[in-house]
Amino acid sequence: MTENCLFCGIVAGSVPSTQVASNERAIAFMDINPATAGHLLVVPRAHSTDLREADAEDLTAATLLAQSLVSRVIERLDADGANLLSCIGATAWQSVFHTHLHVVPRYEDDPLQLPWHPTPGDMEKIQATAARLV
Repeated sequence: MTENCLFCGIVAGSVPSTQVASNERAIAFMDINPATAGHLLVVPRAHSTDLREADAEDLTAATLLAQSLVSRVIERLDADGANLLSCIGATAWQSVFHTHLHVVPRYEDDPLQLPWHPTPGDMEKIQATAARLV
């Protein structure tokens, strides 16, 4: 547990939350600033700043818990789909620096719009970037 980490406080039970699921290494609770009805957060119990630092077993446990919750929100909340999102760094919208996954139920008529709108890219630039990552 890291002092002054909101999610560590939720894991420890010193900060109130509405928990909906858990396993040995991760917990899931309702987001108090939901993007859509049923928006959940899944966090490893052990502190890490983001998924780059997370222990592989913690990340696996959180991902498997998120997977089960995606099915649950689609079935029980009549969602039409879901987004699974991990924000890494303030520029990428991370506001709590404890590894977490957002499970965001999506509904045909929900108002949520993410800022990215796919458009075709330049294949030469795409291939050049890929070469830097191999």
